[in-house]
Amino acid sequence: MNAADLLSLDLIRRLVAFDTTSRESNLELIDFVEAYLNDLGVECLRVYDDDKRKANLYATLGPQDQSGILLSGHTDVVPVDGQDWTSDPFVVRAADGRLYGRGTADMKGFIAIALAFAPQMLERGLKTPIHFAFSYDEEVGHLGARRLIEIIRAMPVQPAMCIVGEPTGMNVVIAHKGKRKVRVKVRGLEMHSSLAPQAVNAIEYAAELIAFIKKLARRIEREGPFEPMYDLPHSTIQVGLIQGGTALNIVPNACVFDFEIRHLPDDDPAARIAEIETHATQILEPMMQAVSPGTGFEFEDLGANPGLEIDPSADIVALVKRLTGRNSHTKVAFGTEAGLFQQRAGIPTVVCGPGHIAQAHTPDEFISLEQLAKGEDFMRQLMDYVCTN
Repeated sequence: MNAADLLSLDLIRRLVAFDTTSRESNLELIDFVEAYLNDLGVECLRVYDDDKRKANLYATLGPQDQSGILLSGHTDVVPVDGQDWTSDPFVVRAADGRLYGRGTADMKGFIAIALAFAPQMLERGLKTPIHFAFSYDEEVGHLGARRLIEIIRAMPVQPAMCIVGEPTGMNVVIAHKGKRKVRVKVRGLEMHSSLAPQAVNAIEYAAELIAFIKKLARRIEREGPFEPMYDLPHSTIQVGLIQGGTALNIVPNACVFDFEIRHLPDDDPAARIAEIETHATQILEPMMQAVSPGTGFEFEDLGANPGLEIDPSADIVALVKRLTGRNSHTKVAFGTEAGLFQQRAGIPTVVCGPGHIAQAHTPDEFISLEQLAKGEDFMRQLMDYVCTN
C-alpha cells in the first residue's frame, strides 16, 4: 500500500518529530496532543511528575458518566545514542513499504492511529466512551502510568477495560512476563596495580558473580520451568549495565552492575535473587574478606514491574479478538503497562497494537505500512463498536 493512504500518517510524522527520549521532557508532545484534542472539544487532564518536566495525558471521548474502553500508550522512547541510523531518527522516512523513525513501532504509531480516528468518533457520536491514557517514562520503569493509575482509581467512573497498544503484530496478548531489577555494589580494596595480589579487585569479583548469573540463566533456559505459549517460553536473566575502575594502574575498589529477571508467573524471582546473593556472600565474600574484612557485596532492589495474566474468556479478550478478526491469543516475553492497569487499577487489560517488538529499540526502527493499515482497520472496527453499542 501507499503511505499516503494512511489516515494516521501526518500524526505519526508529528509525534516522531518530538524527541521524547526518557531523559528528556515530553511536554512539547503533550502540548501538541492536548491542543489537538481541545480543538475537537475534548477536555484533557494532565498528571505531572514531581519536577513538572513530564506529564501523562488523560482524556475521554463520549459520555463522561460511563466506564468505557481505555486506550493506553507511552509517549517516551529509548535513546538513539551509539546506534547506526541511516537517517535522522526523529524524521519519519518512508521506504520499502515501511516508515522508519524512533518510536514508529514503540509506540507512537498506535497513539497516532488512536488520535487520527478521534474526529470521526466524535462526529458519529460515541455511545460507549473511549479514554486516552498517554504516559511518560514507560521505558524506565512505567513511572508515569503508576502515577496516572493513582488518579484513575480515585475517579468516580473508571474504565471498564483497557487495551495497551504495544507492538504485537495485532495479535491479542493475554499475558506477559514480570520483571525484577537489582543493583549490585561491589566493595574492593584499592591499591597500585603492581601489588594486585594484595588488593581486592572489585571489577574481577563483579565479573565472577556475573559469570554465575550467566550460568544460572543457562540453567533456566535448559531446565525451565517452561510455558510454551510464550514467545520465549522460560524466564530470563541478563546483566545490562556495569561501571567501575578509574585507571588501568589502579586496582579498582568499587564496581556496580545492574541485572534484571524477566520471569514467568510461576517462577519466583525472589528465589533466583536469593540464589545469586548466596553465591556472592558464601562463596565470593570469604575470599575477598580474607584479604580485607571491609570488602563484599551489597544488593539493592530497583523495583518490579508486574506481569500480566488475564482469563482468556474475559470480555476484553473476546472484544479485541472480534475487532481484530482473530480467534487466537498469545503470551509475550516483553513487559508493558498492562500489568499495572490490571493489578493496581483492577481494569481487565490486553495488549494489542501494530508493529513488531523485534523492531523496537533498534537502529532504523520501523513499522510496516501493512501493520499500520491493520492498526487502522482495528480502530475502525472499534469506532463502529463504541458508536453503536
